[in-house]
Amino acid sequence: MTNKVEIQTVNIRLTEKIEEHVNKKAGNLDHYLPAIDEARVQLSHYKAARDAKDRNVAEIMVYGKGFTLRSEVRADEVLSAFDAAFDNMQRQIERHKGKHYRGRGDGKSAAEVVEEVFDEDTGELSPLFAKRKKFTMYPMTEDEALVQMRDLGHDNFFIFYNAETGKMNVLYRRRNGSYGLIEPELG
Repeated sequence: MTNKVEIQTVNIRLTEKIEEHVNKKAGNLDHYLPAIDEARVQLSHYKAARDAKDRNVAEIMVYGKGFTLRSEVRADEVLSAFDAAFDNMQRQIERHKGKHYRGRGDGKSAAEVVEEVFDEDTGELSPLFAKRKKFTMYPMTEDEALVQMRDLGHDNFFIFYNAETGKMNVLYRRRNGSYGLIEPELG
């Protein structure tokens, strides 16, 4: 990995032991996938968590050209949360490599697979896509999008055209009940 692992903490003191453990494991992620450009680890402690097992959160973000992988685990100890998140990240990397770096394994070319997804005769999508939706979007502010999301009963996410930035955004509800905003950028 060209860059050192960036470690951020929230309500946790970064001890030498924790830093050493995280750097030792996360610093070797490029061994599993050389295309990794950057890795970030965030370790958090939430005193107000409902369950003691949810107090410590470890989040690992891995960035490379054309991909981002994320793993988050909650546990009662910060290092056990990190270790579990690291194990999840290794599985995600293997899955990513399987999709993007190896042969398909079923003997079909990518063109054959695309033909199966889209039926040219009927112009319809195969059962891989259960539903296709088209709708008109109107520019709105983030606050208006939140109201619209609640009014429509969308519990998880809401896509909207942000009038302030002139870009598409995704408003989503986080696990703790707060909201997040995704502002995509072309790479």
